[in-house]
Amino acid sequence: MILTTENILLVGSILLFISLLAGKTSFKLGIPVLILFLAIGMLAGSDGIGGIHFDNPKAAQFIGIVALNFILFSGGLDTDWKLVKPVLSKGLALSTIGVLLTALFVGLFVWAVTDFTLVEGLLLGSIVSSTDSAAVFSILRSKNLALKGNLRSILELESGSNDPMAYILTIVCTGLVINQDNSFVSIPLLLLKQLLLGALLGFGLGKIGAIIINKIKLDYEGLYIVLVIAIMFFSFSATDFIGGNGFLAVYISAVMLGNKELVYKKTILKSFDSFAWIMQITLFLTLGLLVFPKQVVPVFGIGLIISIFLIVIARPLSVFISLIPFKIQSRSKVFISWVGLRGAVPIVFATYPLIAGAEKANMIFNIVFFISVTSVLIQGTTLPAIAKWLKLSLPEELKQKTSSDIELSESLKTSLTEMIISAPNPIIGRHIVEIGFPKTSLISIIQRDGKYITPTGATVIEENDKLFILTEDKETLNNVFEILSIEKGNN
Repeated sequence: MILTTENILLVGSILLFISLLAGKTSFKLGIPVLILFLAIGMLAGSDGIGGIHFDNPKAAQFIGIVALNFILFSGGLDTDWKLVKPVLSKGLALSTIGVLLTALFVGLFVWAVTDFTLVEGLLLGSIVSSTDSAAVFSILRSKNLALKGNLRSILELESGSNDPMAYILTIVCTGLVINQDNSFVSIPLLLLKQLLLGALLGFGLGKIGAIIINKIKLDYEGLYIVLVIAIMFFSFSATDFIGGNGFLAVYISAVMLGNKELVYKKTILKSFDSFAWIMQITLFLTLGLLVFPKQVVPVFGIGLIISIFLIVIARPLSVFISLIPFKIQSRSKVFISWVGLRGAVPIVFATYPLIAGAEKANMIFNIVFFISVTSVLIQGTTLPAIAKWLKLSLPEELKQKTSSDIELSESLKTSLTEMIISAPNPIIGRHIVEIGFPKTSLISIIQRDGKYITPTGATVIEENDKLFILTEDKETLNNVFEILSIEKGNN
């Protein structure tokens, strides 16, 4: 079947529906859902029962870039800065030094055991050098894996921030493979420029984006989601346009937004969680369609050797060396090494040498695909068992208390207080998000003109509103009185 404008939506919707049904059963079987998405794409492709012919690396790359924007942005929105801040240096060491070392070790190994040139080996190493954010976020959350200490924060920070380094190395090495006259001398300056511009613009655009979201007055709640999508794509494209790394900018801008008080924040978070899932499904289905299984079979042997080397030697060495300056238990380093999941990102990066016309591009693509599949299958399915074996997972009864997915404000509120907002009061006419309530307090409902309103961050406080406020303790309650300019006993 040839994909056309007429049938692409029909085929796409059927594949999405099959993927959702497959994902529903994957948890019981213990198979990572991402593998099933890839498998469905392969079965639907030219070599599978679907017979859909898709051989367009440029289209796959475009879909991959769009999907990675949503996946990274969603991961950034869910990143709690309070949890990340203590492990920032560790995460950055893994996402920079760790990626460089992994690319170097794998590149040298490939050069030694194959007929690849050194530069071709380094290109392959660069493509598989980063952990995959889609795979890590998906597997950690779907398996509800509660880890001791700040391990989860380290892993999610690393996976969300290490794609830029791998991307830069891939682009540089692709250029070196195509044009042997290029020099390695330019690499450090390019790395510095990409990372510095990406970080600065991501930080700045995240701050500006939060102001725009809270200050702009849109007529419909759904338009705020459109606004955030615009901020996301602008962060990526504007940064890329001036020579910075767009992926890094997207992730950092999302972290900035996720840790600000925003209007309709719950709606934004839920929407982007859904977007991330549909993008993961679309990305893995697309890459599955792009792969021709008959071409993967011949690289089975060398692919398995490189994959084992990456999992057992290159990744652990990179982790242990990168974390030398930090006091981390050896068993924690072993676990971080094991969560070196490769997934869709390396496959997307492998399209760059394909499009550039590198001599061994097809072989590299098929090897990378094989490495990604084996990584998710071997490492993804065994994460809970490895965590338990290393005594790093929390007991079942504590998981609910520690899960980052609980939809409650930091802690349960224990006191309900009614407060009437009388004129004159500086908060009249202001949005709730602008008032600056403590995070351990919450306006649960507003009584206005005999009606009850469920407030959001965009709700404007009016004169004579009666606020029903939940607070955690007396100190928080006193803080609320002060913020609302109300004297105790006059409410």
